Amino acid sequence: MEPLREVEGRAIPYGAKNVDTDVIIPAHWLKTITREGLGRGAFETVRTQPGNVFDDPDFAGAPILIAGDNFGCGSSREHAAWALLDMGVRAVVAPSFSDIFASNAFKNGVLTVELPQEQVDRLLEVARDHPVSIDLESQTVTTPFQDRFAFDIDPFRKHCLLEGLDEVGLTMARDAAIGHYEARQAREMPWLVTGTEKAA
Repeated sequence: MEPLREVEGRAIPYGAKNVDTDVIIPAHWLKTITREGLGRGAFETVRTQPGNVFDDPDFAGAPILIAGDNFGCGSSREHAAWALLDMGVRAVVAPSFSDIFASNAFKNGVLTVELPQEQVDRLLEVARDHPVSIDLESQTVTTPFQDRFAFDIDPFRKHCLLEGLDEVGLTMARDAAIGHYEARQAREMPWLVTGTEKAA
């Protein structure tokens, strides 16, 4: 997983509330055997509407999505986080998130930032024409107009995102300790390794 420290650039001013995972990535895209290309299906139903923000060239490749309350509700499909990553989104700002979506996003390196509705409204306004910056280290969202909004994040999740550690990475970081444990276990309980009980 790529480390995430700062996310800066244009932010897609979406703002819709109660956006479920079927809107983020429709079910017929779940048949794929790879994560690549899911960005093409992201917000497919929204993109059928003329003048939608996702097809606006000003926001092509934008690394931030600004959404409404209860973003990511519905099913637990991890494809929603994969689709956002594939379209270039590394952070989503909203007043609240579905717990399962927030967990899936974190495990895939997407930062979810919860801010009060009035601050999200301000960011939606600014994002129409100007960039937004998110600094994970200082836990702040800023704009070119001196707006500075602080957000909370679980310390463990912050550490993992800053260091680029997914579940495999966390395990590999403990490689030496795991090796010592396995060596001691092999000495003290060889039947677990060889499949035969130690002679009495």
